[in-house]
Amino acid sequence: MASVITEPFSCDTFVALPPATTGSRIIFGKNSDRPSDEVQEIVYFPAASHGPGEKVECTYIEIEQAPETYAVVLSRPSWLWGAEMGANEHGVCIGNEAVWGKEEVCDDEALLGMDLVRLGLERANTAEKAVGVIVDLLDKYGQGGNCMESHMAFTYHNSFLIADRKEAWILETSGKYWAAEKVEEGVRNISNQLSITTKIEREHPEIRNYAISKGWWDGKKEFDFAATFSYVNTARMTTTRGRYCEGYKLLKKHEGTITAETMMAILRDKESGINMEGGFMTTGSMVSILPQETSLPCIHFFTGTPDPDRSVFKPFIFVPNITQLLKTSSPVFGPEDPVKKQPRFQTKRDRRHELYRKHESAALVMESSKEKGDMILERIRKLEKEKIKEMEHILQNRSLDADQAVNLFSNCTDDEIQAYATTTTFCPGW
Repeated sequence: MASVITEPFSCDTFVALPPATTGSRIIFGKNSDRPSDEVQEIVYFPAASHGPGEKVECTYIEIEQAPETYAVVLSRPSWLWGAEMGANEHGVCIGNEAVWGKEEVCDDEALLGMDLVRLGLERANTAEKAVGVIVDLLDKYGQGGNCMESHMAFTYHNSFLIADRKEAWILETSGKYWAAEKVEEGVRNISNQLSITTKIEREHPEIRNYAISKGWWDGKKEFDFAATFSYVNTARMTTTRGRYCEGYKLLKKHEGTITAETMMAILRDKESGINMEGGFMTTGSMVSILPQETSLPCIHFFTGTPDPDRSVFKPFIFVPNITQLLKTSSPVFGPEDPVKKQPRFQTKRDRRHELYRKHESAALVMESSKEKGDMILERIRKLEKEKIKEMEHILQNRSLDADQAVNLFSNCTDDEIQAYATTTTFCPGW
């Protein structure tokens, strides 16, 4: 690989638990910040059974398949196997972040952090079990490989925020070493830095001896994971300006009244840098409502398009017989995909799905005409508010119609495309 990108481009993942939220719900949210020309797709995979000895081909390597995999909905860069964020049928949500520190990043092809997100969702029915799945896979296969569709190398360690109806876990890694923190109430976020300090519920069995051997910890003072494995001053993490700090402040500002709409507003915040612009930008966003009452459905909102401030959060609910999400699924190129051919990444394919193309045309209109741009924004915000209201009605009145939920996300995608079409038909290439 040619050269290594070391700037801390990353994402932000958030969770709010009662009493920080309203309605006895856990609210999960994530922005995926990726190269601005990268397409993020929303895809669904049903639950499946697998025979003995079966393998699964991840982005770069093949690993042993699990006997059973759960149904998942994923928001992922369309060139790879894993996902930046997603949820499964049991209400488990996972988002990951790029992190760097003292431990050298591995360029060798192994499991991407995004592969671990999908594997955790497919194989675990609780947040705590997902921690176990990820660390076991990390120990067996390692993490590494280019995280960008380019001959330029972009590699990093990974941190994860994992939530379910009951609790959340932060899992942070440095090479094969890791620490995990349990979150049972209040608010928590992760960004592009290690953030677990001394509150550690689980850890790699050799992590402390390794830290001593490297001269990073004296074995006497209290073990602080972030202070040991990164260059961050952990005493200043929540007071210095930066995305981790700004995200924490936004959560604390709304603590006690956080809803799905609150989380969407946080993900749309540009002043804080959470809604990122530039060469790296927010290319996809997710917000999930996880009711603590298990008789109520979990509701997962995805954009599938860049810049949440100009996108629609569309609801998805797991029910039997969900149809494929065709208009947010990118083209598939099989063995001829430049990601699969060696050497990799010699060319790029057009991976834009239908919603992405329509949104792209609408974005051009927004930038060229304030009047038409305002019309588009008004239409898509109205659509989003209607869908949020419908979802709230389902939760309040326990009125889920499974037959309607089968096409819930797809129908909302159609409505979004229609909202763009009414004001962008004059655009070249439309």
